[in-house]
Amino acid sequence: MEQSVIYVKDIMTNQVISVDSSVSVNDAAKMMENSEVGAIIVMEGNEPRGIITDRDFAIKIAAHAYPIDTPVRRVMSSPLITIGPEELISVAADLMSTRKIRKLPVMDEDKIIGIVTATNLVDHQLHSLN
Repeated sequence: MEQSVIYVKDIMTNQVISVDSSVSVNDAAKMMENSEVGAIIVMEGNEPRGIITDRDFAIKIAAHAYPIDTPVRRVMSSPLITIGPEELISVAADLMSTRKIRKLPVMDEDKIIGIVTATNLVDHQLHSLN
């Protein structure tokens, strides 16, 4: 059975939300809930500096009892690990596995254009089996 070449751009989610690093974790959580996303890119100026995920809320904020007005810069995962849109999905899967991350922003010419999630990879695998 011949496997076709699949790139990150073919399976990534295009909806990406970003916030300034000074935004409170409470406001970021509300944005995630309203937009139905599991991660937000944290910006400083026009530069992506980190990511805050639903996992960060569960582990970092709850475990350390940070107040809801804590700026996202204090709990974001940084440095931001990214991948290019022309990389193979196997490279994305390997990077996510090695770095133990579930959400991988896609960057093209210094701009975040999407995000690959573990769910995207599983969905692709399931569809390729059918």
